[in-house]
Amino acid sequence: MAQPQNRVFSGVQPTGNLHLGNYLGAIRKFVALQESHECIYCVVDLHAVTAQLVQENLKNQTREIAAAFIASGIDPQKHIVFNQSQVKEHAELAWLFNCVARMGWLQRMTQFKDKAGKNAQNASVGLFSYPNLMAADILLYRATHVPVGDDQKQHLELTREIAGKFNHDFGVQIKQYGHGEEGYFPITEPIIEGPATRVMSLRNGSGKMSKSEPSDMSRINLTDSADDIAKKIRKAKTDPAPLPETMEELTERPEARNLIGIYAALAEQPPQSVLSEFAGQQFGTFKPALAELAVEKLAPINAEMRKLMDDTAHIDSILADGSDRARIIAQETMREVREIFGFLG
Repeated sequence: MAQPQNRVFSGVQPTGNLHLGNYLGAIRKFVALQESHECIYCVVDLHAVTAQLVQENLKNQTREIAAAFIASGIDPQKHIVFNQSQVKEHAELAWLFNCVARMGWLQRMTQFKDKAGKNAQNASVGLFSYPNLMAADILLYRATHVPVGDDQKQHLELTREIAGKFNHDFGVQIKQYGHGEEGYFPITEPIIEGPATRVMSLRNGSGKMSKSEPSDMSRINLTDSADDIAKKIRKAKTDPAPLPETMEELTERPEARNLIGIYAALAEQPPQSVLSEFAGQQFGTFKPALAELAVEKLAPINAEMRKLMDDTAHIDSILADGSDRARIIAQETMREVREIFGFLG
């Protein structure tokens, strides 16, 4: 199978409460990439159990991610939308990558240290080897590009290391496949661009907007009503000073900088342009304008998500079709990988 030249892979965990940060930092980028790339978008439900084994609502959370993809503008007919656990080759390649990757590589992963904390010895093996499964997700489809946020850059670098070691170690065996100068697996490139790719909490401008933060007021969920969105923005933490004229003047004002960044991303304008419009004004003027813009952009997505979630059979059929199409690519990759490893049958 020929090496694709412009293939994107990315995934989102089905852990509930998709929020504005997910939309601006990832999903909207997924939509834009459809115009220039062959896209494979995955609900990574196997990853969801690495930190929390018992998932009471995993099926509906998986459907919610798929609904958010489609409601935001991803076309599941032109591209592939599926859930990871329906394609068993992800787990098979992850096991082989467990044998390619080195312990020292994984021990450098800061996200494991952050999530495991002081109780690392009680963390699951799955949480520790999570980056190997992520590498398998990407390389199973020999993706050339992956849109990533700051928190995943280290994991993508590990994916590149695994691909490089595989290509080096099996150099003789993979020559027959002719997948390019790099070897069998591509050295996948990150896509990191655009304003507000890192949206911060509405309650703490120094912390990332997160599904796991206890206060729902800290984030704008994609399922929030127009009234909820307006209320959360109105109550978002700010400071008493008026908005300045330059971004440099916001360096020590994280909450103000965050709200300006959100407005800029929603309006698809540079942050400095937003400041030029609102310079000298108080947040009592700026927040209603931000709320109006957020509702304008998010309300149609919210409505379409609700419509899709009311028809679970339709969502399930989209995921099943996407899984069938993903499986065709995955099975061919694994057939060749098994031959490269030298397995019988």
